[in-house]
Amino acid sequence: MSFELILIILCCLLSCLSLFLGIKLYQFSIILLSIEDAIEESLDILDSKYSSMNEIIQRPVFFDSVEIRQVINDIKDCHRSILLIANKLTKNTGINSGETKEEDNQEK
Repeated sequence: MSFELILIILCCLLSCLSLFLGIKLYQFSIILLSIEDAIEESLDILDSKYSSMNEIIQRPVFFDSVEIRQVINDIKDCHRSILLIANKLTKNTGINSGETKEEDNQEK
């Protein structure tokens, strides 16, 4: 009789533990989904900024000021860093842009 009582107590404890872990797993999955949505929104914003920067970089600069050249170089650096961030965030999904290597080769 004591063996059956111990078995019942262990089953109840296991059920409570499973319920607790199920709740925690659900909360964790909700957190992951919200992070995924935030990353997708960020990537959409980065993509639009990347496109607008790409258009600006393609335009020729007619004013030969050191300050303007520095601003253009800063925009190019931001352009590369946006692409690098997007590639790092999407590394495990199989979505990777090869534009970084091509652009680096063109600039050198």
